[in-house]
Amino acid sequence: MNRADVIDVLGQFIRLKKRGASYIANCPFHNEKTPSFYVSPAKGIYKCFGCGKGGNVVTFIQEHEKLTYPEAIRWLADYYKIELVESERTPEQQQQQLAEEGLRILNEYATNYFQEMLLSDEGMAIGMSYFRQRGFRKDIIDKFRLGYSPEASDAFFKTAYQKGYSTELMEKSGLIKNRNGGWYDAYRGRVIFPIQSMTGRILGFGARILKTNDRAPKYINTPENELYVKSKVLYGMYQSRTAISKLDECFLVEGYTDVISLHQGGVENAVASSGTSLTEDQLRLIGQLTKNLTILYDGDSAGIKAALRGLDMALGQSFNVQLVLLPEGEDPDSFVQKSGSEKFHQYVKEHKQDVISFRLEVGLHDAGNDPVKRSKLVNEVAESISRINKAEDFALQGHYIREAARKLSVEEAGLVNLVNKYIRERLDNDKRHRQNEEDRMPPEPEIAEEEFSEQLPGMQQHAGEAEQEWHLVRVLIEYGYMPYEDHPNVAELVHQRVDPELIDNKQARQLFDLYFDYRTMHNSTPDMSYFVSYPDQGIQHRVATLLQHRHDVSPKWMENYGIEVIHGEPNYIPEVESTLTYFELKKLKLVLAELWERIGQEKDIQRLMLMQQKLLQLKKEEADIVKKMGTVIVR
Repeated sequence: MNRADVIDVLGQFIRLKKRGASYIANCPFHNEKTPSFYVSPAKGIYKCFGCGKGGNVVTFIQEHEKLTYPEAIRWLADYYKIELVESERTPEQQQQQLAEEGLRILNEYATNYFQEMLLSDEGMAIGMSYFRQRGFRKDIIDKFRLGYSPEASDAFFKTAYQKGYSTELMEKSGLIKNRNGGWYDAYRGRVIFPIQSMTGRILGFGARILKTNDRAPKYINTPENELYVKSKVLYGMYQSRTAISKLDECFLVEGYTDVISLHQGGVENAVASSGTSLTEDQLRLIGQLTKNLTILYDGDSAGIKAALRGLDMALGQSFNVQLVLLPEGEDPDSFVQKSGSEKFHQYVKEHKQDVISFRLEVGLHDAGNDPVKRSKLVNEVAESISRINKAEDFALQGHYIREAARKLSVEEAGLVNLVNKYIRERLDNDKRHRQNEEDRMPPEPEIAEEEFSEQLPGMQQHAGEAEQEWHLVRVLIEYGYMPYEDHPNVAELVHQRVDPELIDNKQARQLFDLYFDYRTMHNSTPDMSYFVSYPDQGIQHRVATLLQHRHDVSPKWMENYGIEVIHGEPNYIPEVESTLTYFELKKLKLVLAELWERIGQEKDIQRLMLMQQKLLQLKKEEADIVKKMGTVIVR
């Protein structure tokens, strides 16, 4: 945890931009167009102010890659080349681990098996010959972990079964199939393309047949399961993620070999959709690293049609989408191998087209003078333009409307109306969809964010009170170790002046007690990382929310207005004093309330007079505190 840098780790998955002392990005956990995901390198935390997710590097890896806590720790250890010392597992523990990790372990085993088989006599003669024919070097074959499945009908099944892998798990992963009561290898006689997640985990496989067989499909893929969902993966994302982020551009191609050849040719920011139309989940993966998407397709009619699928969705997610059609008869694989990376980049630069211009060019060529086809094209182009976010890209939408109206020979005002019609229809559909979703959902509990809160009997905690309690916890975590006048530190001051019983919120009280339990046990104040890395994810999330500030004061504030705004550690003393004063006032008000109740019940005149004198004294103390706080008590 000390070695892991939150910017370094999260930067492998999302494109971070510096803003003040923090970094911002589009959240990888939900769709958004305006960044609301904040990362604090000083505190080692992240927080999304859109969907609410927050935590540290471990929770990010857990959430993003769907790993358990130990798996996330192993991932970080592997990333930083730190050796983990683990206790030896009993056979029962091994079985438990096998059950928990299931498909992931099997897929990793299968990948290693296929890699070994590629180096066997049969693999070298058939599989390696195919890869060499494609021009793949050994380092590229190793980089993408390419393999080969032997032609024997059950070679993999027998080996894996002997290693203890169950037939149910192998069938679920798509590695074997059942026919007439017997098991056989699904990928026999094929070269294997492992499909990896952004962190390198094996999610599934693509397998290409090498022999001519009219009855067998050229490519087969892993069936969808808990790990592999075709619409949520992009081939080559693991190998390309660093280059995509660095170059701020992603090339999207169709097939596995296109990605591999581009990498071999020095174009390392390429991924493949594996023949599927672009999906929201795939766009989200790319959008974590860049908003510049360039789609490369063959110059034939099938490639042109494929290029038009899913692009409206990319426009709707504020992508800068460009398209490049390669020369007739060429694909990215053949083109980069013939021309090299320099000529490839030059060609891409010269032949890039935006989505609307591309759709107009292709559509006008296809429609010719046919009025029906031209009318259909007008509607298609208007719908595409309507996908552009008018609030964010007003000038761009206007530019496309003018250009489209000119090229389609239609009135600009009419095209504007058509574009607005599609916008209204989509908004109405979205509204109906949300309403239907809400109707199907069970009613939410009255307490959502504060599900951990617990009120005193007969009392309801005011939102402002909860906020003050959380403010106390934040002050402790951030400034507890700092010196304070005659006290060794802020924590000692808080310990003396705050009665824990005044903290009504259950989780705030839990954090308060954790802080002082640690202080008692270790004779020192816990640092921020103790809470940021606390095993309880609920506490991690809450601490991330407390410590991550969404807005930083502009460095131009002093320069432009002559006003210096001090915040953070230099300003901690007023923050501490303000927080403590609130709790002193709260305690005083409770005493006053109790005294009022006793006065109402008291019959003895002498005692009643003493109580009234005490009441006046307490009211004066209350007024002094209120004056000190600069607030007004509303009665």
